Amino acid sequence: MESAALVIVLVIALALFFDFTNGFHDTANAMATPIATGALKPKVAVLLAASLNLVGAFLSTEVAKTISGGMIREDQLSPDIFPPIIFAGLIGAITWNMLTWLLGLPSSSSHALFGGLIGATLVGVGASAIDTGVVLSKVILPALIAPLTAGIIAFTVTKIAYGITRRYDMKADGRDGFRWGQIFTSSLVALAHGTNDAQKTMGVITLALITVGWQSSSETDPQLWVVFACALTIALGTYMGGWRIIRTLGKGLTDVKPAQGFSAETSTAATILASSALGFALSTTQVASGSVIGSGLGRRGSKVRWNTVGRIMVGWVLTLPAAGAVGAAAALIVVWLGGWGVAVDAVIAVVIILGLFLRSRRDEVTSANAMSEVADSGAAVKVPRKPGPTRRQRRLERAQAGRDDRA
Repeated sequence: MESAALVIVLVIALALFFDFTNGFHDTANAMATPIATGALKPKVAVLLAASLNLVGAFLSTEVAKTISGGMIREDQLSPDIFPPIIFAGLIGAITWNMLTWLLGLPSSSSHALFGGLIGATLVGVGASAIDTGVVLSKVILPALIAPLTAGIIAFTVTKIAYGITRRYDMKADGRDGFRWGQIFTSSLVALAHGTNDAQKTMGVITLALITVGWQSSSETDPQLWVVFACALTIALGTYMGGWRIIRTLGKGLTDVKPAQGFSAETSTAATILASSALGFALSTTQVASGSVIGSGLGRRGSKVRWNTVGRIMVGWVLTLPAAGAVGAAAALIVVWLGGWGVAVDAVIAVVIILGLFLRSRRDEVTSANAMSEVADSGAAVKVPRKPGPTRRQRRLERAQAGRDDRA
C-alpha cells in the first residue's frame, strides 16, 4: 500500500512539472504578438498572462473530463499497473516539451501529453484500453480543423481591419490604436489558455486518483485541491516566460503589425474558448500559430516565412508519435522491472530534464534578447521608397513643360 501511495505521489509531482512546462511552453500563444508590436513590455506581458491563466483554470473543467473519463478506459486497467503507465506517459510528454522548447518550436504540449499516455498505455496494457473514438473526435479532428479555422478567421479579420483603416496606409504610426486593442485580445487568449491547457493536467491527476480508488469513477470532475494546484503551477510556468518560443511566434513567422496582432489574438481566443466549452482538448499552440500565419497572409506587403512554417509543421506531425515512443520506452522499463521500473524512469526523467536545461544555457534567450527589434506599426501596404509627385508638383511640371514648348 505504501509503495502504491508513493507511486501516486510521484505521478502527481511529475504531472505538476508537466503543467509547469506547459505554462512556459505556451506563454507565446498569448503574448508573442503584443510583445512583438510593442503593445506590452515583455515582463508585464508574462505577468498578465500568468494571472489570467490562473483565473481561466477555474472557469471550466470540460477538457479535464475528456481526459479523466474518456480517452483511457480506466475500468479495464489494474490499479497496480496504471499509475506507473501514467508516469511513463508523462515522461514522454515532458521530454518532447523540453526538446521543442530548446529548439524554439511552438509544438503542442497537449499532443505531447496525449502521445505519451497513448504510447505508454499501448505497451503497458494494450490497444483495448484506449477509446479510439474519443481520441479521433476530440483530439485528432480538432488538431486538423482548429489551426485551419483559426487561420481563416485571422486572415478575414486582418483584411477587414486594414480595409476599414485604409486611409492610414501612408502613415507609419496610423494604426497605433490596435496596440490598445491587443492588450484586451491577448488577455482574452491568456484567459482562454487557462480554460483549456490547465485542465489537461487536472484530468491526468484525476485519472490517477480514480484508478487507485482515491476518487469515485462516477465522478470525473477534478477535486478542488487538484484545480488549485494545477492553476498555480501553470501560472508559475507562464510567468517564467518561454522566450525561445516567443521569439519564434513574434518574429519567426512574419513581421507582426498591431492590426495583425489584434486579428490573430481575436481568432485564437475565439477558437480556444469555443473548443473548451465543447470539451475539445485542442492544441492552443497550433491555434495561435495558425492565427499568426493567417494574419500574415491577410496583410498586403507582409511576408510569411514558409521555412519556419515548415519546421513548425514537421514538429506538429512528430509530436504524437515522438512523445508516444518515449512514453512507450518508459512503460517498457516498468513492464520489465516492475516496481523498480518507476525508480529507473524517475532517474532517467531527471537526467533528461537537467541535460536539456543545461544545454539551453549555452545560448540563453531571455526577455532582454527575445525581441531584439520591436516592430513598429508600419503601413498596410509597402510604401514606395521614393514617393510619387504630389498634385501641386504635377501642376508645376505641366506648367514648366508648357513654357518649354512655347520657348
